[in-house]
Amino acid sequence: MDFFTLLANGGSAGDSPSIFDSASPAAESISNLSILVLAVSGLIFLVVEGILFYSVFRFRRRRGEDTAEPPQVYGSKSIEIAWTAAPALIVFFLVLAITRTLWEVEVDPPKPQAGDQTLFVTVVGRQWWWEYRYEYYDGRKLDFITANELHLPASAEGAARRVYLRLESADVCHSFWVPRLAGKTDLIPGHTNEMWLETRETGLHVGQCAEYCGTQHAGMLLRLVVEEPADFERWLEREARPAADAPQVRAARDVFLAQSCVNCHRVRGTPAQGTYAPDLTHLMSRKTLASGILENNRENLDRWVRDPQSIKSGCLMPDFKLSDAEREQIVLYLLTLE
Repeated sequence: MDFFTLLANGGSAGDSPSIFDSASPAAESISNLSILVLAVSGLIFLVVEGILFYSVFRFRRRRGEDTAEPPQVYGSKSIEIAWTAAPALIVFFLVLAITRTLWEVEVDPPKPQAGDQTLFVTVVGRQWWWEYRYEYYDGRKLDFITANELHLPASAEGAARRVYLRLESADVCHSFWVPRLAGKTDLIPGHTNEMWLETRETGLHVGQCAEYCGTQHAGMLLRLVVEEPADFERWLEREARPAADAPQVRAARDVFLAQSCVNCHRVRGTPAQGTYAPDLTHLMSRKTLASGILENNRENLDRWVRDPQSIKSGCLMPDFKLSDAEREQIVLYLLTLE
């Protein structure tokens, strides 16, 4: 399933991938700049094509006219000045507009402090999924990790709740792009980039990795869930908890912990402390699997555990050749991680 198929299935206005349907101050600045550049480019196109068509029509060869070559003009100081000065002025104007947009979009993150209602998250791009390390909110240290669905608090009139993202890559170049909320920002191995988000529009905002990063680049989708502050606080409280320890599934948990899953995945509150694959502590609180390409339900979870390569060819999770009994127990345990 590609990005636009996902949008078609999503069906809400918030799923629009258009930069011209901005829902944040940064995205609005980029949208305005894009419209300005399109307008200037369109005007240049109309002028150039207008002169071309006028010249073709005005100086066309007419029936009965002398076919000799007309007098040739080899220099015109006024024309030379015009076609040098006009592009220079246009470029200067666009440089000023771009500089202003960069000034509005590129903001240095402040230090976390109580009462500022600012969220700090480290985003790690991996082949082919997203890791989110929640660091601070409103001056409080959070210190938990989720995957593939980034939850944000919504701003309100007189209460801006900015989200500052620290962007890193664990393998190759990726690019974080949610068109309605911000411009593209690359994630470079060995280098840290930063960006910020802010929106009053609650609901789902979608995007995609915008830098080719390998076989499943098209399947590395972004899902940002913007919530009212009270709902976001409840989500933070739930996510900070360790995994549920349901007595009725302890046998299933033991089967999970006995497999090599624990070498890559983390489930807080258990011996599973892997850091190479998505944190599964609250897996079933997410709406999708495999970085947005599958709805998160029992059937798809079973398919994924059975043979992830048949769903996302080239992903780094192999087929472990589990028996039916082992797979059923593992899926049973994963379904309790809410």
